[in-house]
Amino acid sequence: MTRDLSTPPVVPAGSLAGSPQPVLTAERGLRLRPWDGGDVPAFLAAYRDEEIRRWHTRRPLDDRQVQEWFDAYRADWQQEKGGHWAVTRGGGEVLGRIALRGLDFDDGIADVAYWVLPAARGAGVASGALAALTSWALEEIGFHRLELDHSTRNTASCRVASKSGYLLEGTRRSAAVHDDGRHDMHLHARIRGDVAGPAVRVGLGQHP
Repeated sequence: MTRDLSTPPVVPAGSLAGSPQPVLTAERGLRLRPWDGGDVPAFLAAYRDEEIRRWHTRRPLDDRQVQEWFDAYRADWQQEKGGHWAVTRGGGEVLGRIALRGLDFDDGIADVAYWVLPAARGAGVASGALAALTSWALEEIGFHRLELDHSTRNTASCRVASKSGYLLEGTRRSAAVHDDGRHDMHLHARIRGDVAGPAVRVGLGQHP
C-alpha cells in the first residue's frame, strides 16, 4: 500500500483569489486599497520623483502605461501572483505604494516592496503600511516568511524594514541593476512569530 508523502502547501490555493482584494487600515489614518483609475496621475508622478527613480528602474512612461500596470495588478490578484495596494490617507490621497510579490504558496514565502511620495516621507507612512500588510499576510493569509530587499545604499528603506521587525539577514552581492550600475542588496525577513514592530494593523475592510 502506497501513501502520498507530498507536503501540503503552507498557503492553500484560493486563499487570495477566493475573495476580493481587501482594504487594510493602519495607524495614522492610513488605508491600503487597490489601485483605481483616479490614481493614475499620482502613480505617474511618483516615478518622476528622483528618489523613487533612483531605486526603481522599471518605470511607466505615460498614463496609458500606468493603466496597463493597474490592469496587470488586478490580474495578479485573480491569478494569485501578487497583491498591489495604494497607500492612502483615509482611502483618498495617495501617499505611496506597497506590494506583495513572488508568492510561493508551497513554502509560504513572499516578497514585499514599497515606495512613498516625497510629501509623505518622514511621517511613518512606509512603516505603518508595511506593518499592516505584514500582519495580514502572516496572520490572516498564513504566509510563514516575508522577504524584503533594498540597495545597501538605500538607508531609508533599511530603517523602515528594521523598524517593522524585518531582521537583516545578509547582503546579496551585485544582485540588482540600478541606473548607475549594479548594487549589493540587503536582505531582510520577517517570520511568523517574530516580535512585531511598533506599528500594527488595526482594521480590515472592503474596497468600495
